[in-house]
Amino acid sequence: MNTGSDRGTHGSAAEDATTEAAAGSTAEAAAEAAEAAEETPHVSKAPAFIKRNRSLHLSWQVGVFIVGLAVIGAGIAMLVLPGPGWVAIFAGLAIWATEFAWAHLVLRWTKRKVTEAAQKALDPKVRRRNIILTSVGLVIAGALIGFYLWKYGLVLPWSLKDQ
Repeated sequence: MNTGSDRGTHGSAAEDATTEAAAGSTAEAAAEAAEAAEETPHVSKAPAFIKRNRSLHLSWQVGVFIVGLAVIGAGIAMLVLPGPGWVAIFAGLAIWATEFAWAHLVLRWTKRKVTEAAQKALDPKVRRRNIILTSVGLVIAGALIGFYLWKYGLVLPWSLKDQ
């Protein structure tokens, strides 16, 4: 009798559904496999010896939370400072997703939205609009810089000689 407590030795329902979807090449089987994968409960990625002891597993989760929080905090700092801020934020979320179901759901939603945005950005109409808007913005910025240089030259707007 499988009580679900030994998930490491048996395949999950998502793996079984994925195997069945691979065997049948229909789109319906793939859709059913995706739905089954979304419905399966989140399983901790902690080693088995840590999962066996409740207090050790709780300590593991606290450690994962602190490490993920530190990476996300560094990512937020890198949004202002030099560095790959968004990459660090998503990496911290991925660290949390190894232990927490809510972070796994947020990470999956984020991946889906980023993929949708990338597909939308590759649409020829959207690309053409973005190129036109960028060109107009550069022309306006160039005109403003040109006007400033024509009017004032290469002099700063404040005088540093008076100080």
